[in-house]
Amino acid sequence: MEWLGLEFMQRALLAALITGLTAPAIGTYLVQRRLSLLGDGLGHLAVAGVGLAFLTGTAPLPLAVLVCVLGAVGIELLREVGRTSGDVGLAILFYGGLSGGLLLASLAGQGTGTLSAYLFGSLLTINATELWIIAGLAAVVLLVCLGLLPQLFAVSADEPFARTIGLPVRVYNVLVVALAAVTVTVSMRTVGLLLVSALMVVPVATANHLVIGFRRSMLTAMALGVVAAVSGTIGSYEFDTAPGALIVVIAIGLFALSWPVSLLLARRAAPAIELVDDQPPLQHEVTEDHPHVHAEGCGHLAVTHGGHVDYIHDGHRHAVHGGHYDEH
Repeated sequence: MEWLGLEFMQRALLAALITGLTAPAIGTYLVQRRLSLLGDGLGHLAVAGVGLAFLTGTAPLPLAVLVCVLGAVGIELLREVGRTSGDVGLAILFYGGLSGGLLLASLAGQGTGTLSAYLFGSLLTINATELWIIAGLAAVVLLVCLGLLPQLFAVSADEPFARTIGLPVRVYNVLVVALAAVTVTVSMRTVGLLLVSALMVVPVATANHLVIGFRRSMLTAMALGVVAAVSGTIGSYEFDTAPGALIVVIAIGLFALSWPVSLLLARRAAPAIELVDDQPPLQHEVTEDHPHVHAEGCGHLAVTHGGHVDYIHDGHRHAVHGGHYDEH
């Protein structure tokens, strides 16, 4: 536990905690909108912002945020007016951002080695200034994600319905992609621009296996994101591995473990019906006036009982017997 006394580890743990909370929070909306790959596209676009910062001699983080937000908003507006489809917009983000960033970095005399700290993360080298910027931007993202949860959920789940109830759909759509862009750039020093999308999507997918409900899914995903980010940071120090890669591997491991857990939870949640005959029926009773025909898929619960099938109907068990039903 000597790492708790190291300042760089304290900063790294705080940055990991912030990223673990923020990425799944906005990722929940992206998964709901079936835009799971948007984070990856924005990560490539942020490379262009980093390259531009190298060329102009400015701080990479603020400029990457600006470039990424402008690009994300532009793509969303183009998608909304129908000038380009969602997959084409993502392709533009992927290839245009990455190639532009590499070109600008090379013009600035920087190679891919310098960019690697942003492409794959460099969590253990975050300084105090970067940590304050990350904390401030993350606070804005979390405040909006949680404070506007009903409105953003309505827009993400059903745009036509959101319009009918008077919500400004375009504004909220732009807000979601802008928050995603901020989250990507905030996370580029922790898990890296090429891996941040995994932390935005995988904890959400894991939470969807474990809980039901949008709000519960978001909160569970945030908790899982924190577990993956913090444990990955500590593990990277103990085992001398890349923090971003270990964080993502842990997140995927939690996703794999959620499969058997979800099956167990589903089995426990299933209604259990137990029919116990303390005494057999004393007489053979035939139902009267029974126009409904019991069969598989008829809408009544079918229960195997004593070598035949009973159908639960009006509080009784009806058993097919010849051309009529026995009631018991």
